[in-house]
Amino acid sequence: MSMSDSDTSSQGSEYKNFRQISRDRLLYEMLRSAKTGDSKSSWKVLIMDKLTVKVMSYACKMADITEEGVSLVEDIHKRRQPLPSMDAIYFIQPTKEKYGSSPFYHLTLVLASSRYIVIFLSDMSGRSPLYRKAFVFFSSPVSRELVAQIKKDGSVLSRIGALREMNLEYFAIDSQGFITDNERALEDLFGDEESSRRGDACLNVMGTRIATVFASLREFPYVRYRAAKSLDPTTMTTFRDLIPTKLAASVWNNLMKYKANLPNFPQLETCELLILDRSVDQIAPIIHEWTYDAMCRDLLNMDGNKYVHEVPSKTGGRPEKKEVLLEDHDPIWLELRHAHIADASERLHEKMTNFVSKNKAAQIHGSRSGGELSTRDLQKMVQALPQYSEQIEKLSLHVDIAGKINKIIRESGLKDVGKLEQDLVFGDAGTKDIINFLRTKEDVSRENKLRLLMIYAAVYPEKFDDDKISKLMEAGCMFLSLNTFLELARLPPDDTTAIYNMRLLESSSDHKKSSIVPFSLKFDVHKKKHAARKDRPGEEVTWQLSRFYPVIEELVEKLSKGELPRNDYPCMNEPSPTIHGPSQAAAVRSGNIPTPHSKRSRRTATWARPRSSDDGYSSDSILRHASSDFKKMGQRIFVFIVGGATRSELRACHKLSAKLQREIVLGSSSLDDPPQFITKLKLLNANELSLDDLQI
Repeated sequence: MSMSDSDTSSQGSEYKNFRQISRDRLLYEMLRSAKTGDSKSSWKVLIMDKLTVKVMSYACKMADITEEGVSLVEDIHKRRQPLPSMDAIYFIQPTKEKYGSSPFYHLTLVLASSRYIVIFLSDMSGRSPLYRKAFVFFSSPVSRELVAQIKKDGSVLSRIGALREMNLEYFAIDSQGFITDNERALEDLFGDEESSRRGDACLNVMGTRIATVFASLREFPYVRYRAAKSLDPTTMTTFRDLIPTKLAASVWNNLMKYKANLPNFPQLETCELLILDRSVDQIAPIIHEWTYDAMCRDLLNMDGNKYVHEVPSKTGGRPEKKEVLLEDHDPIWLELRHAHIADASERLHEKMTNFVSKNKAAQIHGSRSGGELSTRDLQKMVQALPQYSEQIEKLSLHVDIAGKINKIIRESGLKDVGKLEQDLVFGDAGTKDIINFLRTKEDVSRENKLRLLMIYAAVYPEKFDDDKISKLMEAGCMFLSLNTFLELARLPPDDTTAIYNMRLLESSSDHKKSSIVPFSLKFDVHKKKHAARKDRPGEEVTWQLSRFYPVIEELVEKLSKGELPRNDYPCMNEPSPTIHGPSQAAAVRSGNIPTPHSKRSRRTATWARPRSSDDGYSSDSILRHASSDFKKMGQRIFVFIVGGATRSELRACHKLSAKLQREIVLGSSSLDDPPQFITKLKLLNANELSLDDLQI
């Protein structure tokens, strides 16, 4: 088996971020390596399965693929036209996971495991193969049995130009983020009907894909994980409690195989990995995140990164709809995505003002419109000033988006909702405030009421205990049942399910701890403050409603400083005695150990850069000078959250990279915006439903 031996680890002289490494490996190590001198045509066919096509699309653009000589991209599942004069590149999974509740799922897995190999052999065997030569790249390790199966057919073997393991089976969703595409992980692992068989299968797939991240980057991590806790010997440990432990074991087993077999894989630790699950922070997926990026996803019904907006018709007719991608290639998006929506709006206003002040033609057009330029004025200016069309279109797009978001915030009373959410989290509001809000704010949307009550359930889990569910609130001598409380919010039964299912994200020890507390909901002004977060000393809150921070922000800082308790977060591998003495342990964990692996370059986080641009109206200078804007960084820290990560957690990783001078990479089974997460939560005890059946 031929495997790649290129060096993409921290030992390399040129720094590339997480997503860049993934992109370069796919383009250069895979596509470019398929070029042969005897090819009659420089063009090739790229054949992928449903998973690998996503891997490719998250890391590369179609223009990148075409530039490497690919003229046609095909789906391996579909019938394809024979092109016997062309070479083909196969990027496929060596196994096809298919786990579920079927009693025959083990047999199903075995039968499906070689499906793509069978299709490949069918394509290239016999007298009339579909393609001239095949270059085969596997997304994860391939078994010896499957390699032997390929070698059996002599006619196929002579037509194979390469047979390699790429070990790249994750989606690079961000320069510092990836997902493993386990969309049903929350349901499979946290569901009311626990299935250890289905859960183990899910974690094994997840573990394999996480390990390919480290194989791809040539990084060997210290593997830390959140341990299962128990208050006493009588506390039963459930499958949910063991999720991080089981996943850590799966990742470790795969890493040991890479360490033994993969060329240039580090033999000593080069980074840190912390494995958590969604129970570590139940509030982050639900609370309103007030950054520009999160508001776009939460309020504008975007389809992935796609946003549709209206532009003036070139013929003077009705406005036309235009689809744009909010991605890193857009410098304004890159600059503003992690900014508070109020800050982003101010910056856009400044850019508009600067553009007008530096362009006389724009000043004339602005005076005709009677002063301040609107989105429509900017769009018309594109036609009047074609030399500035690209810059004006970018600015117009984001002015339009920010305007829509601010309008929704005003019309939905979202500031009041957001304030109560954060007051609940920080212990400045309680049951009485929720009741008053629901009674006085009848125009608040169903979704916002639901999210408020879910946060309430996360902050006060003892009030949703199975034995006390009929006593949710007490006002003086009056008791209100759960149904009465939900009727006050006018929520339908499936929303009630989402609130009640919050308990499934608790560990058994947390549940027991909450259940032994006396159930008292009297509105006592002298009662001790009940908070899920504490204000962080030294953290300046510049904008309203920006107090909230995800739990991983604290955990990563402690990990970086060597202060994360090992009893609560054990390590699969202890520091190697050959290179780390007892006095160096803290230095290893903080990333300051003086080894060739401990330094890397990292461009400054975009949100930390000055607001003003060179040209006054765009942020192109951010991309123009990015290659020269480098700093030395310590070892990478990887954080993986089972059950879905959030925009706030991804933002925290960007923030901490600059603060800690270490590249923080966030991984998860999926990246969920609040509507997606709530829909998944409703499925935790609804086995007969699917994701398509429920919407919020």
